[in-house]
Amino acid sequence: MLYALVFVIFFGLMHLYFKIADRYNIIDKPNQRSSHTEVTIRGGGIIFLVSILLGGICYPVYWLPVLGAFLIGVISFADDLITLSSKVRIVVHIAAVTIMYVFLNVFALPWYWCLVLYIMGVGIINIYNFMDGINGITGCYTLVILAGLFYINSYQVQFIQPDLILFPVIACVVFLFFNFRTRAKCFAGDVGSVTIAFWVIFLLFKLIFHTQNWSYIFFLAVYGIDAGFTIIQRLLMRQNIFTPHRLHLYQLLANECKWPHRLVSVIYAIVQLVMICVLATNVTFSTIGTVGIATFFAIVYLLIKPRLISRVAH
Repeated sequence: MLYALVFVIFFGLMHLYFKIADRYNIIDKPNQRSSHTEVTIRGGGIIFLVSILLGGICYPVYWLPVLGAFLIGVISFADDLITLSSKVRIVVHIAAVTIMYVFLNVFALPWYWCLVLYIMGVGIINIYNFMDGINGITGCYTLVILAGLFYINSYQVQFIQPDLILFPVIACVVFLFFNFRTRAKCFAGDVGSVTIAFWVIFLLFKLIFHTQNWSYIFFLAVYGIDAGFTIIQRLLMRQNIFTPHRLHLYQLLANECKWPHRLVSVIYAIVQLVMICVLATNVTFSTIGTVGIATFFAIVYLLIKPRLISRVAH
């Protein structure tokens, strides 16, 4: 009953946001880097922030990571409205990650581990944001990750209160109702992709530190492979990796090959789901199996992408 009520409230809040966005012209106008052609409401992902704040209200002990999510959500929404300096954004990202790491007691680790975790935390947040470029991809991918975390939390090792996973799950379902369409009613915006990325990182690191099992980082393998190889490619091309582009595999499939956005989003989610299912088993070599799947996907990726780029060039 509680979750049905939360669903209805989130649904109502989305409609309220649409009215506000229409009133104040909070829209996303397509440009040459975009994967869409229609003017669309931006910032619908604010529902992710609402779900996290609800979790903080219900479980005040998690006020520090919720505060981090709030800070990063507010600055991201401001960026959706007026486009802030990248220096301002990165400072707030680091501050939010620091607050999260205080809660997770990261600073008890050696300094070099802290440095690695800062690079990972801020890096994943920005990768998640870069990967939010077509209808459904952020919602589907996040839903798969949260479902995997909920399964592990429910049937293997409880590392967090279930509602802190379920509230964002409900937010994903509501968001996808408006975004997983041929013509999306709204986009997540930075407030959506950046905020949910922060919360996914928090949940993953909470699980990793609780179990001392770093193989759970493969919950982000598909995004990691696409973003990682694309960054390397852009560096080799002497491009600024922080500027918008259309070189991710999902962008090439959606824009150049004209695959339906929703199909590409589902493919990414399914590949990640397969890895999560392998990891979620109790088989001793589950990590090896996941590495094998990730390696296979990486090989396929490296075989397909150059051909797509060559096709575009001609």
